[in-house]
Amino acid sequence: MRILGLDPSLSCTGWGVIEKDGSRLRHVANGQVKTDARAPLAARLAQLADAVAAVAAAHCPDQAAVEEVFVNDNAQSTLKLAQARGACLAALGQAGLAVSEYAPRLVKKSLVGTGAADKAQVQAMLRVLLPGATIAGADAADALAVAITHCAFAR
Repeated sequence: MRILGLDPSLSCTGWGVIEKDGSRLRHVANGQVKTDARAPLAARLAQLADAVAAVAAAHCPDQAAVEEVFVNDNAQSTLKLAQARGACLAALGQAGLAVSEYAPRLVKKSLVGTGAADKAQVQAMLRVLLPGATIAGADAADALAVAITHCAFAR
């Protein structure tokens, strides 16, 4: 099974593709989609949707997994994150992929054992689970973590 994981953000969306064969995981690819903060919102969302569609077309995943919205004190930031997730979900839907969503705390708990894990702990566990993988950045690492979480919870 090939899984595309996404960590949506308007500024930098991380993506990661892994394959699961029985209990084995294999890194396929990962990267980040960055948008220009000076561009109009609609253009940034379109760029994000196009990039996610291109990743799906290039790597032909069987399923997709997306991190849920992390609600914070800044309502504007939460709204922009939700809009970025919407663009990602629309692109995945147009690609015909089944999409599962996971809370950030569940992703951390499934990889590290605690929902309060920090990014360094998640990245350390990724090095164990996906040895030899070169990770494009923190957002790509989070996306790979979402994909691995999906392996643990997908039916």
